[in-house]
Amino acid sequence: MAFVQVIDCRTQRVDELNKLMDNWVEATKGKRTATHSIVGQDRSDSAHVVEIVEFPSYEEAMKNSNLPETDRIYRELVALCEGEPSFTDLDVVRDEQLNKTVVRSFFESINKRDLDAVEALCTRGYREHDPSLSSYDLDIQQSKAENGEILRAFQPRLTLDSLTAEGDTVCVRLSYAGKHQAAYQGIEATGRDIKGTGHATFRCEGGKIAESWWNWDDLGMMRQLGVIEG
Repeated sequence: MAFVQVIDCRTQRVDELNKLMDNWVEATKGKRTATHSIVGQDRSDSAHVVEIVEFPSYEEAMKNSNLPETDRIYRELVALCEGEPSFTDLDVVRDEQLNKTVVRSFFESINKRDLDAVEALCTRGYREHDPSLSSYDLDIQQSKAENGEILRAFQPRLTLDSLTAEGDTVCVRLSYAGKHQAAYQGIEATGRDIKGTGHATFRCEGGKIAESWWNWDDLGMMRQLGVIEG
């Protein structure tokens, strides 16, 4: 179970506190067990600073606390603060990364062949960038038309092998498998099975997908169709 530690303090020396955090990251390189750290400053009280540190588990957090470098940084932290910092230890019982959720729904809708649902997950100004399509800058209607041809031709099943999210961006590693059952870009149906891999990057905005970039193994697919020898 993931574990989060919240450190709450008051200080007028925020710049020095930031430098101290940089020092901690450098000093514990290769040793620390923390996976994510956020420092926030209260907008209504600039002396109120909160640090949120995430660990894979409580046990890993304790390993991190026992590092001599962590003890030294803590003593320096206390010296920067107005009084003793407070600590809150939290076991994570729910962790939803909402941009990941909308991207998963995007792929679920594609596998259901529901392109209207795909459109509903995208912003009005959605742009799609895919070198395998007619243009590297398609709007949602052009995307639906061209991707609809691909879905009819191959009836593919897309599998999400991994998702990584940071800020407004979600990166996806995926694989696909299908059968060439209808014409595609002038190539009549061959009845051949196809499979391959791809990567996609999504930019989210207001809970919807605003932009996407795609890369597929098109050469490998053409070889599987017998269009290119190799």
